[in-house]
Amino acid sequence: MTDLDYLKLSKPKKLLYRMGAFFKAIPKKTGHFFANLGKKILRFFKGIGAWFAEVFSTFRDGDWKTRLSYLIMGFGSIARGQWGRGVLFLLFQTVFNVYMFFPDASKSGCFYLAKLSTLGTVETQKINRRTVYGDNSFFILLYGVLTLFFIAAFIYTWYQNIRQNRISEQILKSGHKLKTTKEDVTSLMDEQFHKTLLALPTLGVTVFTILPIIFMILVAFTNFDATHQPPGKLFTWVGWDNFRQLLSTDTESYGGTFRQVLLWTLIWAFFATFLNYFLGMMVAIMINKKGIKLKKVWRTILVMTIAIPQFVSLLYVSKMFAQDGLINAYLMKWGWIQSPIPFWTDPMWARFTVILINVWIGIPYLMLIATGILMNIPADLYESARIDGANAFQMYQKITLPYMLFVTGPYLLTSFTGNINNFNVIFLLSGGKPLSMELSGNAGYTDLLITWLYKMTVNDTNYKLAAVIGILVFVVLAVINLITYNLIPSVKNEEDFQ
Repeated sequence: MTDLDYLKLSKPKKLLYRMGAFFKAIPKKTGHFFANLGKKILRFFKGIGAWFAEVFSTFRDGDWKTRLSYLIMGFGSIARGQWGRGVLFLLFQTVFNVYMFFPDASKSGCFYLAKLSTLGTVETQKINRRTVYGDNSFFILLYGVLTLFFIAAFIYTWYQNIRQNRISEQILKSGHKLKTTKEDVTSLMDEQFHKTLLALPTLGVTVFTILPIIFMILVAFTNFDATHQPPGKLFTWVGWDNFRQLLSTDTESYGGTFRQVLLWTLIWAFFATFLNYFLGMMVAIMINKKGIKLKKVWRTILVMTIAIPQFVSLLYVSKMFAQDGLINAYLMKWGWIQSPIPFWTDPMWARFTVILINVWIGIPYLMLIATGILMNIPADLYESARIDGANAFQMYQKITLPYMLFVTGPYLLTSFTGNINNFNVIFLLSGGKPLSMELSGNAGYTDLLITWLYKMTVNDTNYKLAAVIGILVFVVLAVINLITYNLIPSVKNEEDFQ
């Protein structure tokens, strides 16, 4: 199809064409992915070979100061007068050696690294009414991963130490002077200031984000649960058993529960995203319509929903919809119903109720976003449409909606992702209820994957399956976001908006 033919298509046909083109290109993209992956792996091994060659050539051609730096980091820099760099290298090596070869062998990095393959072999025992603690699988896994990170950091720093010696020799041979410690500090505050600024955040992200994520992924391959709680009990590696258990086809096991909760999570995310989106847009259009009075008052009333903390409003609304709450009481008083509506005890009613209340919460956000966008739509477009005889619905279909979708496409994607992980609304309104004996892991019919994960972690201490759920949530979101991102018009050229 040519570009001219594509431009002549209607909006739905354009979307279908992009979807078809996307799925049609999957085999080709997959082939390119594996081809590029093979090239990257080959490039990686070539880089490793070049690294070893550089280290060997530096030792072969370097002077005695450089060669001694292979054993004592920073020695070459100190010997050449660069005290600041040398002391930092030496200090890092000292900290590494103390951590790896701590006098108390049970607290050293080598101990945790040696135990990492088994996660401990000595169990806690009671001998003569006295508790003799053995290995702690939790600490072994945590500090084992930390030790691997520390070793990687040491190898990188050691290489930088060698590289620094090689550069220093080249500078001295060319007749130039090396930078002093004062000049190094001045450089870190001037042309190298970006490194100074990023040092602490990078360390924080590594320790508090990357390390916990890797720890959580590794927990998914263990049997860490209520019956294997350190230090009383050890846990160990079980391979893919947890994934097989959660993805099993048995409807009465965790696999059946996972499929039900996953399906409801996707249904919830769809309605929570698009109902709020279109209803919020409609409210914004009605408030911005010419002739509407007290516009600021209507906006203020809606924004009050945002101003009140959800912890207060959702808990209060949850009580209102209870069996003996205000809603049932007034409906029965007015004679509209004969018996209380099971808002939180019937699965269908509970799901309908949380979606309805989420609309009340989400509309104000979308109203504010849509108001700002609607004010930027050129008024000439509407004027031209009226001259051509278009009615209000046609102007909404051809002008307002395409413009909104084009601008807010990325927001829709992030909103859908946020609703899949929307813990507050479900937990504060229904707590995942109603519960059922047909669902495993204390799951309820309104539980999302994120609230089910919370229950399995806090209530059941089933950390192994909770970790698997966390990984699968990431996989589901990654697939949805990858497909959607390649289809929304916002990622295309602006010329695609017609």
